[in-house]
Amino acid sequence: MTKPLTIALDGMGGDIGPDMVVPAALRVLETADDSLRLILVGQEDVLSAALLRAGGHPRIAIRHASQLVSMSESPAQALRVKKDSSMRVAINLVKQGEADACVSAGNTGALMATARFVLKTLPGIDRPAICTPLPTVRGQTRMLDLGANVDSKAEHLLQFAVMGSVLATVNGIERPRVALLNIGEEDIKGNEQVREAARLLAASDLNYIGFVEGDGVYLENVDVVVCDGFVGNIALKSSEGVARLIRHYMTQEFKRNLLTRLAGLVALPVLRAFRRRIDPRRYNGASLLGLQGIVIKSHGGADALAFANAIQVAMLEVEQAVPRRIDAHLAVLHAARQAL
Repeated sequence: MTKPLTIALDGMGGDIGPDMVVPAALRVLETADDSLRLILVGQEDVLSAALLRAGGHPRIAIRHASQLVSMSESPAQALRVKKDSSMRVAINLVKQGEADACVSAGNTGALMATARFVLKTLPGIDRPAICTPLPTVRGQTRMLDLGANVDSKAEHLLQFAVMGSVLATVNGIERPRVALLNIGEEDIKGNEQVREAARLLAASDLNYIGFVEGDGVYLENVDVVVCDGFVGNIALKSSEGVARLIRHYMTQEFKRNLLTRLAGLVALPVLRAFRRRIDPRRYNGASLLGLQGIVIKSHGGADALAFANAIQVAMLEVEQAVPRRIDAHLAVLHAARQAL
């Protein structure tokens, strides 16, 4: 018999809340085997009503939480005052062993602060990091950190590289190619932090291939891109903005006149295929790596399809025991460094 798998869902998080989380939960249960259980966490009356409207499901339970964390709330406020928030209760379920993972579309800073406070970091990890897949010309790459740490040391970048490499491995890449995001590919480029991180990575057992520039994130054969959270978040948001700009310009051009509208109709199958290929909903579900538990951050504006994808990311990380694998890799790295 398949071992039961339980995921706690922050039912009140994100821009839409229960009316997005509940349909996403049902979508996942349609294709998952009978071992999956989902726990909706939040205000019981609100969640019960949303679940009733959607038709309900015997493998969905509700756990009451009287508070919620707003998208603009400070992490300190959420930690200090919102001890019975849907976010906090969902993470507590992971800590207590009632759930194998937590998924939330809520406030990113509050989620990271709460998860770190409740679950603690793995031995050898100073700071957790946010990692997400990005589409590339060759498939996908995984980039971290994307905003959890705005000022990281070289040692932290090495830890990020280990965590990202493990995550790439559980997604089917045997020997992930790891690169450091930099302003050039030459060894002399970059600040001291990045150059020192390069020395540490070159001495590790990771498949470190050197520096990669911003365009190389999407164009080169790289499986894991490492950077501090300040740089990573700017790079990610810039990429999202460029994608929206291209979509805006293409829409404008196809609507320019009757001829371009006709051309748009002819090109519609290609445009739809292109949209599916780079659809950000397919890549939704950022991993909060380095914790003694699995927490997945969904985009705050996610719809049911996107949030369902985040749940599936959580399921994969539970099945592949990602925290344990990161811990084991760090132990090997530490032993090798001690032997020098």
